[in-house]
Amino acid sequence: QVRLVESGGGSVQAGGSLRLSCAASGFSAMSACMGWFRQAPGKEREAVAAIYAGTVTYYVASVKGRFTISQDNAKNTAYLQLNSLKPEDTAMYYCAAAPMSPCGAWPLTSRYNYWGQGTQVTVSS
Repeated sequence: QVRLVESGGGSVQAGGSLRLSCAASGFSAMSACMGWFRQAPGKEREAVAAIYAGTVTYYVASVKGRFTISQDNAKNTAYLQLNSLKPEDTAMYYCAAAPMSPCGAWPLTSRYNYWGQGTQVTVSS
């Protein structure tokens, strides 16, 4: 049974950092396109970053240089390190997976087969 469980969200002040985790089960995360998305109240879900095979990474322009996506094969877990956080980063963050697939068209939500329940990130000014 495929499952994605996010953790690590919280409330921080602007300029702070958080590390989000996405623990995967039922498939190999290293063989999947693992994506992070976020959704703020009243807005559409948007892509943030994605990773394939532990080394091929993708970022949306607004987070490039501040966020880092990574994977731990032994733990079958993907991470999103959030640095230099801004109030506009406030959102529910979701992990998504497309097993046995590289990250073509990675920003599209339809690209992914499985989603986690989300973890809230709140950044105050």
